Amino acid sequence: MDALPAYIGGSSSGCRLAMVLALRRPEDVRGLLLWRVTGGAYAAARLTNQYYTSHIEAAQQGGMAAVCAMEHWSEVIKANPASRARLMAMDAQDFIARMTEWRRSFATGADHPVIGVSPAQLRTMAVPACVIPGNDRVHPRLPGQVAHRLMPNAEYHEVLAEDREDLDIAMEDWEKKEGLLAALFIDFLRRQQRRP
Repeated sequence: MDALPAYIGGSSSGCRLAMVLALRRPEDVRGLLLWRVTGGAYAAARLTNQYYTSHIEAAQQGGMAAVCAMEHWSEVIKANPASRARLMAMDAQDFIARMTEWRRSFATGADHPVIGVSPAQLRTMAVPACVIPGNDRVHPRLPGQVAHRLMPNAEYHEVLAEDREDLDIAMEDWEKKEGLLAALFIDFLRRQQRRP
């Protein structure tokens, strides 16, 4: 693709996806913009349920109709009504088997300080990285601090000083800091462009 190599970034699951891309396709990643890094036991339990277990239980209890009724899938269907027919055409047992396998795969990296990325893998990520930690129980400071310490070319910036229990309040905090977040990333990118 003509867009690659590129600077890749993301928040939360987007952060995890950017890191996985850097691990699997390092030649395609010039640098990383990472904020709200996910990690810790609370995040692992919450996300395992949110991504997999709740969907498995819905399919077990009410088949694919119950899956379609879930908030996540209702939003998918609202955005693309043809999705309902595709979901309803799936065999519930096949859906459960796939979700169970994905849950198992997710769980294999859930105990790392950064979910899905081992400390050894973090040490191999030599691309420049700008790391901004989160401030809530799903995105606590520690995973961002660990990523910064272990990644050889990472810099660290804290944007929010106050920790939050509630994700919605934490998101409101982040919305108020969008300008600062953008300025930090723009500065990082400009400095990377000036490097020989």
